[in-house]
Amino acid sequence: MRKTLYIIGLSVVVFSCTSRQNAKKRQYIPRTPSVQPKTVTKNTTEKPKPKVSTEHGVDFFTTNIADAANNDNTASYGSIVSAKPAGYKVVKDYFPAIAQNFRQKYLILHYTALPDDKSITVLTQQAVSAHYLVNNTGDNEIYQLVDENKRAYHAGVSAWRTDKNLNDTSIGIEIVNTGYTTDASGKRIFAPFDEAQIKKVAALVKDITVRYQIPVTNILAHSDIAPTRKQDPGPLFPWKRLYDEYQIGMWYDEAAKQSFYELAVSTDFPSKYNDSTFIFNVQMQLQQFGYALDFSGKWDDATKKTIEAFQYHFRPQNYDGIMDPETYAILQALILKYPVK
Repeated sequence: MRKTLYIIGLSVVVFSCTSRQNAKKRQYIPRTPSVQPKTVTKNTTEKPKPKVSTEHGVDFFTTNIADAANNDNTASYGSIVSAKPAGYKVVKDYFPAIAQNFRQKYLILHYTALPDDKSITVLTQQAVSAHYLVNNTGDNEIYQLVDENKRAYHAGVSAWRTDKNLNDTSIGIEIVNTGYTTDASGKRIFAPFDEAQIKKVAALVKDITVRYQIPVTNILAHSDIAPTRKQDPGPLFPWKRLYDEYQIGMWYDEAAKQSFYELAVSTDFPSKYNDSTFIFNVQMQLQQFGYALDFSGKWDDATKKTIEAFQYHFRPQNYDGIMDPETYAILQALILKYPVK
């Protein structure tokens, strides 16, 4: 019996030692990974950027390499303005970055309400200016008064859709025109524009809007962006002609306008004219289209002047400041055609 127990105990000890030795042999020793330097691969598919050109020590870059569909633009229409920090050198090895666009988002049209000589004096010597002045002397000249990359003081307190202070983001064109006089009833009688002026304006606007990719919704009258205080360029400025002949600016589709007009007259338009809800909706729609206007639910002075400004641009046959069925139909057709994006 004792012999049997001794043999069993000895077997346990031998098995235990053997297990420990095997476990020791199987013990995992982690290996230290060797760090391999990363290989930087150059993107050989990327097209080299056009070089900055230098003339008489001045740098220029006039090639657009960005996405025009996003209104990005890397072209410069003039010299590149760069810093000159003392003791350091600014280099253009990585110029230009793609993510940029033009400051010029709007084009605003005005009349001077002055003859040629006084227009030049006021716009060059006083606290008001414009980028360009279209004269009325019958020649082929257009006067540039301010660098397109600089702010001209032509818009003043102004707004369109979500933008304000449009001097910051616009190019201003002044057209020599005497403006208006008032008749015995107080109605404004506007002066016509010369045919040669209209052709100049069309060529100038086309050039600017194409270069800066300015959308048609941002080609505006001074009266559009400041309706309570400005009338220029007035109802005799040929917006429809610019739209038809030069594809400049906004205009409504006649079929849509007629459809909205028939709907308005069939729903007894005069009976709801003075209803505050209707007035509120008109004010909201004018603002939706672009005009800066508060909602009062009343035909207040600001609303009447805004309707008048709208009529100057889109319904020049009658600019009495009254939202009649035709003016209302034109507004609906324009909102349909040019929704806010």
